[in-house]
Amino acid sequence: MVGVVNTTDAVQMAEERGFDLVEVAPAANPPVCRLMDFGQYKYELTKKAKEAKKKQKVIKLKEVKVRPKTDEGDLQTKCNNIKKFLEEGDKVKVSVSFRGRERAHIEVGYKVIERMKVILGEEADIEKDASQEGNAITMILFRTRKK
Repeated sequence: MVGVVNTTDAVQMAEERGFDLVEVAPAANPPVCRLMDFGQYKYELTKKAKEAKKKQKVIKLKEVKVRPKTDEGDLQTKCNNIKKFLEEGDKVKVSVSFRGRERAHIEVGYKVIERMKVILGEEADIEKDASQEGNAITMILFRTRKK
């Protein structure tokens, strides 16, 4: 609207019109200022931030625990639960935990993980493949495709 204006004149113009003098680009030469209602501006920013937060989808990490001795029927049930979680948009952490002498046969846990991969098939994508962490083997699954 107006070219280069003296600072005191700009403050006077803002007071006459009932606005605030807000510095928009302090690094520019000369600095750029605007006449605006700063309280209203802050209110609109918070309103936009709240609206954006409402539209966000929070991704939760669900955990499904199995044991090396988990039977086929129970494994099917756990995989059905995993499918449900993935459909809701959550990530799933699959843990095969070992106790006592079971730790001597880690390969059994990897077989359980492979069996779950076969059951889940194309419905789950692997974010972090099976790896041993302490007394457990963990794997993280997610879903990118929508059916």
